[in-house]
Amino acid sequence: MLPSRISCSLRNLKHTFAGKQSSLSLIARCLSDVQFDKLEVVHSKKLNEKPADGRNIIFGECLSDHMLVIDWTDQHGWDAPRIIPRQPLSIPPAASSLHYGLECFEGMKAYRCDDGSVQMFRPFENMKRFYRSSGRLSLPYFDKAEVLKCIAELVRIEQDWIPEQESCSLYVRPTMISTEPSLGVKPPSAASLFVITGPVGPYFKTGAFNPVSLLADPQFVRAWPGGVGDCKAGGNYGPTIYAQRIAQSKGCSQCLWLYDNEVTEVGTMNLFMYWINEQGEDELITPDLNGLILPGITRDSLLMLAKEWNEFKVTEKSFTIQQLERAVNEGRVKEIFGAGTACVVCPVDKILWNDEFMDVESKNGFPLAQRFYKELTDIQYGRVQHPWRYLVDNSNVRVGEKL
Repeated sequence: MLPSRISCSLRNLKHTFAGKQSSLSLIARCLSDVQFDKLEVVHSKKLNEKPADGRNIIFGECLSDHMLVIDWTDQHGWDAPRIIPRQPLSIPPAASSLHYGLECFEGMKAYRCDDGSVQMFRPFENMKRFYRSSGRLSLPYFDKAEVLKCIAELVRIEQDWIPEQESCSLYVRPTMISTEPSLGVKPPSAASLFVITGPVGPYFKTGAFNPVSLLADPQFVRAWPGGVGDCKAGGNYGPTIYAQRIAQSKGCSQCLWLYDNEVTEVGTMNLFMYWINEQGEDELITPDLNGLILPGITRDSLLMLAKEWNEFKVTEKSFTIQQLERAVNEGRVKEIFGAGTACVVCPVDKILWNDEFMDVESKNGFPLAQRFYKELTDIQYGRVQHPWRYLVDNSNVRVGEKL
């Protein structure tokens, strides 16, 4: 919240510059931010049937009963947040989100802990990334802490949708779109932030911890310098679907994304490689955040855990597909795995490169990936106490990291 002295000064400016659109836009952004205390809740009168077994749910196809909606205009700033029955959006056909991709989103989860409580995992980090993505796409900024309170209240209302089965959770999808009713290529004068949720089981059909194979083809590029590869923009994902189809036609599950032979990401996950480097050291390596890489919350969590263990070298730096191939041929690659909110940790057993498969399957069952998976899920499901927990209960008490 703004200090009262600054808030008063801005209100005076608003009066002084009445009728001047650009000044009003700036002032509205400052004065009218999201406020959890103004949250309105309208409960659905017709509740949908919940799936009996969350492990059989196809990711993203089952949604819960309610949604959070917060609208914004450049003249008035943010409206009061509303939790309402889930329903179709109504936006003008000229909305620039439909024509120019002015859209960003986040991916979060809420977990049913062994003691029956509900918690989220490092949601402050998701809010920070959501904030950065919004700014990069010229969408309005927002009070991160207040939006998170609104999301936590939605999770509290929908907590019965969290499946009881192991490896299941409630997926939370915050999204912001431009609702600017104009075909002009410009910053939007209107936007909508909405959040939907739904129960999910394991991300891949093969299960929670089964290895996948990758296609490495340099003709497909996910991100490039100066682009938005470090944001969760919808435009980063749509063009990957065609490459994904090509990968599947060649017997692979996902794409290993390259940029000028530089290894970047795997599918929709960050990539890790545990190997013996050129200096003969055991090393966990992941591409550095150079603008081509999405700064994943799971990625950051694995790096922090590995540094706490202090059992091997941990490095963030770029490496090429040729370095990876040479290390595989020399028997120096111990494990390769992806990491992300949807799958947590996913081992990689083969990479198709230059029409030949590189066999990177661990001979002893991916012990490091399994260790990461267990440690992270123990935290997520509340089996161990950790500051990354964000508790949501019936009194809306929350504990954990701070913004």
